[in-house]
Amino acid sequence: MVTPYAPNRDGIANYAVQHVKRLRAEGHDVEVLSPGPSAAHHHLDLKGRRGPLALAKRVRAYDRLIVQWHPDVFYPYPATARELTEVTAGLLVCFRGAKAVEVRAHEVNRELGQRRDPAGALARAMWRSVDRIVVHTDTERDELARAYRLDPARIEVVEHGGHFERRTGLTQADARRRLGLPQRGHRFLAIGFVQPHKGFDRAVRAFRGLDRLGAALDVVGSVRVEEPEYLAHLEELRDLVAATPGTALHEAYVSDEAFDAWIVAADTVVLPYRFIWSSGVMERARLYGRPVVATRVGGLADQAPPGTTLVDDDEQLRAALWAAVGATPDEPLPTAAVESAPWPAGADHDTLQAEVRRRARAERAAEDDVAGAGAVPAVDGEALLGVGVATRGADRRAANLRRVPPLGLPRAVSARPGASGAKRWVRRLTAWQIDPLVTQLNRLRDAAIADLEEGGSPPGGSGR
Repeated sequence: MVTPYAPNRDGIANYAVQHVKRLRAEGHDVEVLSPGPSAAHHHLDLKGRRGPLALAKRVRAYDRLIVQWHPDVFYPYPATARELTEVTAGLLVCFRGAKAVEVRAHEVNRELGQRRDPAGALARAMWRSVDRIVVHTDTERDELARAYRLDPARIEVVEHGGHFERRTGLTQADARRRLGLPQRGHRFLAIGFVQPHKGFDRAVRAFRGLDRLGAALDVVGSVRVEEPEYLAHLEELRDLVAATPGTALHEAYVSDEAFDAWIVAADTVVLPYRFIWSSGVMERARLYGRPVVATRVGGLADQAPPGTTLVDDDEQLRAALWAAVGATPDEPLPTAAVESAPWPAGADHDTLQAEVRRRARAERAAEDDVAGAGAVPAVDGEALLGVGVATRGADRRAANLRRVPPLGLPRAVSARPGASGAKRWVRRLTAWQIDPLVTQLNRLRDAAIADLEEGGSPPGGSGR
């Protein structure tokens, strides 16, 4: 089995561990190869043109090759047309050299199959060479078949949680006690890696006002990949949670047992995803009989267990959370924060991420308008004055500056033939000039943040 593997912080790794356990229980001899250091038997760097060819040398010794598929395991991001062609050609050689190939598709690059160039043609041939293709929902099957011109009858739909097992026997009271949570009150849970497409910020906004009814929302998770875009989103989520009574951000990667304990401790699991193929969290909620509120994206509608509340936008999400505690929202969301327009169907990763950023900017603008129009908060019955107001303003300015990611140099890649090599040479020739500037700018950014967090004034300001 070729897959990310434990103890890696990866949902596919967790899925693979349970799949391996099931296969061994059925009497199979399973060896695991992972793309990085892990508890697997073998390790091999699979990314880039050499990875699939190196894998091809190993697969002939086995009766069956099982690939837990995610494009990021094999393809660099962003990838040039040449890289797409070379990696896909290597995978085609690998699959055709194996005795039998099973691919479990956890996420697929649909745009690659629709390209009208050698990379697209090779990708369609690669998927046709697979003996058994497995997905988790009917929607995924239809999208994969359409993208790569496959016969849908060749694609098998297998329940996402078919290999899942319970990892805790705690009752709800015991789980709350172990996690240090109050026993009373309706608790909502949004759990998983913190990424813009997970939409945890949507859950926090939809929760506003529910604290007055004794409810609470726990957001549990950590950043999976420390890229500037994800770190900036985490900063935004921190600020949003800090400004929303009744919500808490538990910023940590939790163990498998603790993950299930959080689900048991919750009354309702919230999946406010902006886009996704299928959800392991939904399957774990099903294991423990926890009600789910989820957005109608990807294959979630097909995957959802009975009793799941499916929503299409932020207003419906807010209404569903309030309905879970037997109430109706006492006020609508700010107009700019409502995601009323549908998310672009079939768009590529970059388009979706750009739309996430655009809507986040609109939501922050609405929040700033509300904050600016409100009264100055009070502490122990007294209004914050003088230095207190300056401190609050400094905190907001520091948060805004933290949202600006550190400056980094882009990869020297291009879709135009020969341009990538030229860019790499230019990069080497100018490094002595560019690198010190990048370092200095990042130091200035860090110093400005530190100064503002200490309560200082911006340059030229009075602190009031």
